Amino acid sequence: MLLSRLRAAVLGATGLTGQRFISFLHDHPLFKVALVTGSSQSAGRTYTEATNWFIEGTPPESVGGLVVSETRIRPLLDADVDVVFSALPSDVAGPIEHQLASHGLPVFTNAGYHRMREDVPILIPEINPGHLGLVRHQQYNGGYIVANSNCSTSGLVFGLRPLQRYGIRSVTVTTYQALSGAGRSGVASMDILGNVVPYIPNEEHKLETEPRKILGVLRDDHIEFADFRINASCVRVPVLNGHLESVVVELEERVSVETAQEEFSTFSGAPQELHLPTAPTHPIVVLTDPDRPQPRRDLTTTQQDHGMSVKIGRIREKDGLLSFFLLVHNTIRGAAGASVLNAEFAAAKGYLPVRGVN
Repeated sequence: MLLSRLRAAVLGATGLTGQRFISFLHDHPLFKVALVTGSSQSAGRTYTEATNWFIEGTPPESVGGLVVSETRIRPLLDADVDVVFSALPSDVAGPIEHQLASHGLPVFTNAGYHRMREDVPILIPEINPGHLGLVRHQQYNGGYIVANSNCSTSGLVFGLRPLQRYGIRSVTVTTYQALSGAGRSGVASMDILGNVVPYIPNEEHKLETEPRKILGVLRDDHIEFADFRINASCVRVPVLNGHLESVVVELEERVSVETAQEEFSTFSGAPQELHLPTAPTHPIVVLTDPDRPQPRRDLTTTQQDHGMSVKIGRIREKDGLLSFFLLVHNTIRGAAGASVLNAEFAAAKGYLPVRGVN
């Protein structure tokens, strides 16, 4: 018996995050894109015809000829898929993902609808691999839902996890978030060109709560949230990709710049140990130039990190406070790439079905 790639459905495949999913999955060793869904306007057309491709390159040939289905339960179940990746808007995603899990499908979602459910992990395998066990407590017929975090949270937790051993008392974070975080048409040009908008709806609440769940402790069927406070301010800036974050951490134990650099640069986790296909060799890359990281200079993806590494620089220590800047690729580590890595980790831990061929 040989193992065959699992058949994957990508929901919301024509949008910006959906395109990232397609880019990561089209030649993946574990998954094969078998179904793509979109709006009623896209349904019935081939993926290439229906998609205004916005990211690097062109739509992959292996997916370009697939006919887009409308995002409804019946076509998904009739398509005989093994795993679902969701790039749907949160309000649409919730009930659809629930129904798919109820029909026995594993769902890896970028949407925020289920993130704060007590039995749904916000999984980042380098940070909280044990939280995957929460899915055993979900009341579905063999299916489950695994969420990845908000795009800014995905970077912040990499700046906090290596410092947790020193006792985090409080965190103050200001984010400078790229336009792509709002989707293909999320911010009007007249609102953002030559401007900075110091408000992103619901973003500060997510950034103040999600990291505490991710960095919390699994207690059987629930997460005991990490016991520190986060104060967040979120700003939209005229940058295409990459969320830059200014982070100030108050610690119980004083940490020098040199110690912080060592903690960040040597940090790794389960995806690196397992050599998962989407895992970067170094999940955190420390930059030592005083004016780094910068989205335009440091976000460029390489064959080594796939855009999945978080860059940290300008590390400073003063009066017991540790300060630094970090940069995360919001549509890769903060969205599609994170979900794909979650599915790879679930497969490695035996949480996905095995498809055999003679």
